[in-house]
Amino acid sequence: MTTATGGLRHVRLATLLLVAVTAVWGSTFFLIRDLVEHVPPSDFLAVRFGIAAGVMFLVFRRQTLALSRHELRVGAVLGVLYGLAQVLQTMGLQHTDASVSGFITGTYVVLTPVLGAVVLRDRIGPVTWFAVALATVGLAVLSLRGLAVGTGEGLTLASAVLYAAHIVALGRWSTPSAAVGLATVQAGVIALVCGVAAVPGGLTLPEGTGQWASLLYMALVAGALALWAQTWAQAHLTATRAAIVMALEPVFAAFFAVLFGGESLTRRMLVGGALVVAAMYLVELRSTPRDPDATAAEDPPAPALHHDV
Repeated sequence: MTTATGGLRHVRLATLLLVAVTAVWGSTFFLIRDLVEHVPPSDFLAVRFGIAAGVMFLVFRRQTLALSRHELRVGAVLGVLYGLAQVLQTMGLQHTDASVSGFITGTYVVLTPVLGAVVLRDRIGPVTWFAVALATVGLAVLSLRGLAVGTGEGLTLASAVLYAAHIVALGRWSTPSAAVGLATVQAGVIALVCGVAAVPGGLTLPEGTGQWASLLYMALVAGALALWAQTWAQAHLTATRAAIVMALEPVFAAFFAVLFGGESLTRRMLVGGALVVAAMYLVELRSTPRDPDATAAEDPPAPALHHDV
């Protein structure tokens, strides 16, 4: 087998693995909504990421302990951003449908280049601005009730902004050699941030086999395992190809919410979701070189931590 053939096989396997990961992420939206009816969001997140961080440290102990002090500080800052985003997103799920939450959360793909332009002075072309406008229209179709945006949609959109900030910061500071260790540190800091948020009301744990099964699925499968899979996959894919695959997450969120979450498929959901997904594809296809796959195996990007670890 030639090197080129082996590289192509890795790219195909990474793509399939990332599709599976986005499906797992999409499946968590309606599970989270059901769980936070019994367990406060901060408590749920503290336990979820506490379990994920413990498992990840056991598996990636050597890589985590090898981080420098600077990398540890970077991981802590990234963890704070991500933790706050998770709290807002989970609170939003208490007030909006899981499918709508999935679509709105997915706008971090569009918000990321906007924050890059503001913070890092990246050049934003007319196609990207058009994509932002397209996503805004999609969100209006999905979320507007009269002339106001609901509480759940507002909280979820705020979380999407924080996710975008996290991605921008991760893109600036992450390196391939430190990616796994940084992800482990972030999981620990996320658990700490959510634990602090849970202190005022005391820590409430899930009750019954069903609630614990959902939490363990989100901690181990949609948390630790998905993060490892994403880290490996994005070592073999360009940022554009990975982002296109991850844009499937809100589609999976709506699919699982309708299939298992008892939600109804509406015209607004279809039209608004299609506009948001179109915007995500458009901005990502135009944000990197035209033929990225030709150099994917030779010049892999730094792995990035996704919003629903």
